[in-house]
Amino acid sequence: MQSILRYFGNMLARYLSKPKPGYERFSVLSQAQLMATLQPCDLLLVEGNSQISTAIKYLTQSTWSHVCLFVGDKDGQDPLLEADLVNGVCRVPLSKYDGYNVRICRPVNVTDADKRALINFAIERIGHQYDSKNIFDLMRYLIATPPVPSRYRRSLIAFGSGDPTKAICSTLVAQSFQSIKYPILPRAVGTQKQTRFSIDQRVMQKRHYSHFTPRDFDLSPYFQIVKPTISRKFNYKDIKWDE
Repeated sequence: MQSILRYFGNMLARYLSKPKPGYERFSVLSQAQLMATLQPCDLLLVEGNSQISTAIKYLTQSTWSHVCLFVGDKDGQDPLLEADLVNGVCRVPLSKYDGYNVRICRPVNVTDADKRALINFAIERIGHQYDSKNIFDLMRYLIATPPVPSRYRRSLIAFGSGDPTKAICSTLVAQSFQSIKYPILPRAVGTQKQTRFSIDQRVMQKRHYSHFTPRDFDLSPYFQIVKPTISRKFNYKDIKWDE
């Protein structure tokens, strides 16, 4: 029975991941610009165009439906690491998202030791697979815009049997950053008094990693938005316009 469920689950996962026609790209970033800008532990947010991407964007009220971790290509392997619905946790080339609208989110002041620990944590999970026999977890994405009140849409992602959040790429990224205690969207649960020479420090509580979605890294006050076109010497007068 489990083999049958897994077979139909794999078929459904491939269908949900299939790109839809008519995607419109607004970004003018080149692959060379992205590669020259990305640094280890940067996040690449992607506006996908598959069936599941449409559902995630609707449920989270966000442009972003996917997130990848940039681990670098010093070892000669593909530089992006992601949790894919069909292929599980794997490394992919930057060219996979050529032609998509993307955004770079960068953690701030992360030590070299923590960067290595974070990347190693993520790489150690390569090969982990989404349990596709839980087809009920996937069926909720067949309706790209379910008639659900906005306040309940985010929680709809977590519905289903087993561990449905494994289908969401942001789970792996959130786990990786929480492994080095880097904040994403923590809750303030109180304040801790310091000495009379220092300010009060808020006591934070981390959210469960399965509760994160791609847009949370965009909204997080602890990630810097990096735009390659203006991060270097940008001069708007150098642009050649077609009059």
